[in-house]
Amino acid sequence: MTDRGDHRRQLGGSGETLAAAHLEKNGYRILARNYRTPIGEIDIIAQEGETLVFVEVKTRGTHRFGHPKEAVTARKQRKLSMAALYYLKGTRNLHRKARFDVVSILPGPREGWKIEVIKNAFDLAYPG
Repeated sequence: MTDRGDHRRQLGGSGETLAAAHLEKNGYRILARNYRTPIGEIDIIAQEGETLVFVEVKTRGTHRFGHPKEAVTARKQRKLSMAALYYLKGTRNLHRKARFDVVSILPGPREGWKIEVIKNAFDLAYPG
């Protein structure tokens, strides 16, 4: 029997795989997955056209706890922003156009998953 933490990690990993496939199917080029920085992790870094896209994936097994995108709090946005700046500096891409997308994954009406991409979900958030 697995504990809830294992189940959540497995669900999250499956969601990230679904999200990456969905993004690629819709014209994104995946540059990195689970990019770790000293500040935190970015689920997916992709490119759409000339824009770098930092993607946060939120997967829920039920609707019970609200919409997955609601889990991207102001605190999470600041952490993702700092991790994105770390990536941009480290790859010398500070001049590149960039944005933050959130991919929300919920069970679909019939077998399968409902995947929603929220483009430009939030602006760069500074600590404060």
